[in-house]
Amino acid sequence: MLSPGAPGTAPLVHRLADAALAADGRPPFGDGVWRDLEHPDPASVGLLAVDDATPVGYLHAATDGGTVTRATTLSLVVHPEHRGTGAGHALLSQAVERLARSDAGPRHLQLWLFGANACADDFAGRAGFVRERELRQMRVALPLASEPAPRWPEGVRVRAFVPGTDDAAWLVVNNRAFAADPDQSGWDETMLRERMAEGWFDPAGFLLAFDDAGLAGFCWTKIHPPEPPHEPEPLGEIYVIGVDPDRQGTGLGRALVVAGLASLAARGIGTGMLFVDAANEPAVGLYEALGFDTARVDRAYGRTA
Repeated sequence: MLSPGAPGTAPLVHRLADAALAADGRPPFGDGVWRDLEHPDPASVGLLAVDDATPVGYLHAATDGGTVTRATTLSLVVHPEHRGTGAGHALLSQAVERLARSDAGPRHLQLWLFGANACADDFAGRAGFVRERELRQMRVALPLASEPAPRWPEGVRVRAFVPGTDDAAWLVVNNRAFAADPDQSGWDETMLRERMAEGWFDPAGFLLAFDDAGLAGFCWTKIHPPEPPHEPEPLGEIYVIGVDPDRQGTGLGRALVVAGLASLAARGIGTGMLFVDAANEPAVGLYEALGFDTARVDRAYGRTA
């Protein structure tokens, strides 16, 4: 294993990821891997596959050490010219073996594969992983034709997030809204500051909705720069959207989605995008009603090591 923070690791992984993106039209993994490569967590490790001194694949393992049964997220990229050679399975089997030996207790492994299909299911299954979660990337043309303006519940006031002023209130509502969500729960001040320090952060696209009791919900958007030829235009993402549990069922969530998309359109974005858990049927139904279509499916596969 190698440290994700070792000199030269990040550029090497970028080259492999760029080759995969060019071949597949989608990235091999998400922002979390890049954040970890820039600011390595001691609990994260990497494995490199090499063919005749040429790097052909990389596996990133990020462990959440705060749980009783430690959970490790695995992300994998194999150079397109070396797929079908066994490099991916070699990386995965070595990771499972080494992680199983690294401490005395059991560890849950979760492998994420982007753009998953029957081939991805087969690849994961042959390594002993079973499908656990499915995320849909959904997209819609902007400005939104079906509902051009939000319909706010009575008494709701909306403004942009103010860094340093709204941090604490946002953390409370986010963690209440996503208490059962493995991806968005448990945020703290450090995590929020790290996101606000990233180049894409724009408080004008971070909308907060207040009522007489305080912060009721929010819609945080993110603009992705073009990545020709697969993404020739900027893409606007609803990065995180949440409603305090006490305000759910009021129509606030739908209004926040529409407001976030309108904010993106006002900044010149022609396509809106978001990720939603396929098991969240009410959310999927809302997005489909607003005109979203599924553009990509990402799956998580799990096993114990």
